[in-house]
Order: sequence, then structure tokens, then C-alpha cells
Amino acid sequence: MKPWIYSALFCSGIAAALPAAAQFAKPEDAIKYRQSSMFLMNSHMGRLGAMVNGRVPFDAKAAADNAELLVVLSKLPFDAYGPGTDQGDTRAKPELWAEMDKFKAKAAKLQEDALKLSFAARGGHLVAIKAAYGETANSCKSCHDAYRKD
Repeated sequence: MKPWIYSALFCSGIAAALPAAAQFAKPEDAIKYRQSSMFLMNSHMGRLGAMVNGRVPFDAKAAADNAELLVVLSKLPFDAYGPGTDQGDTRAKPELWAEMDKFKAKAAKLQEDALKLSFAARGGHLVAIKAAYGETANSCKSCHDAYRKD
């Protein structure tokens, strides 16, 4: 598929999803939305992780594509932590809602690190990607350690 077609399809999909993120019919919908967003982030981080850890051969294009997706995906789940989403099928700890400013700061850090990872991946140098991947993974872990039940 031509890169511009991929970009157009990706942007169309994101544009279609944004209204859903802005308003959820029920708290359960918001919880499912954020869990789905996190699942996708985990999937693309896993693909990058396999490359940076040598479990699969390094592919510069695949790394750049996955990192680019992470930039967008890192923005999706955080509007879905609204009123009533602390109950039900969620692994979020109660502290998340009590420390919303800290949580939002961690979300912003993740988004910043995902952008740095994308820039590094576009450069195609595995050493730079490894460093940026480590920072992004640490951002994920920091939030999970503080706010996710396991």
C-alpha cells in the first residue's frame, strides 16, 4: 500500500474515533475504550521491544511505523478516565482519581516520550531507538506502578 494511502486511512480512523473519545454514553463504554487503547499501545510497544531486544530482526520501517502509531495511541485513553469510570471492570487503582493531576502529568510524559521515540525511529538507528524506547517504556511502567492493579 502506498504510504500516502496508509496515512490517509490512519487519519480517517483517528478522526472517526475522536468524537467517541469526547463523549461516552456510559462509564462502561469509556472503560472499554481506554482498555482497548492500552491494548493497542501494548501491542505496538511489544513489536518495538522485540526489535530492540533482538528477539526479531530489526526493521527500520516497521520500527518507524510502530513508533508513529504510538504517538497517536498515547493520546487516546486519557480522556476516558471520567466520572463513574472508577467502578466496574477496571484495573485502575482508586488513587488515580485522587491524584488526577499527577496522573495527567504521567500521561503527558508518556506522550512526550512517544514523540521522541517516533523521531528516533524515523532516523533508523537502532541505538537511538533503544534509548528512546527505554524512556517510553519507563513512562508506561511509572504509571502502571502507581495506578494499575495487578
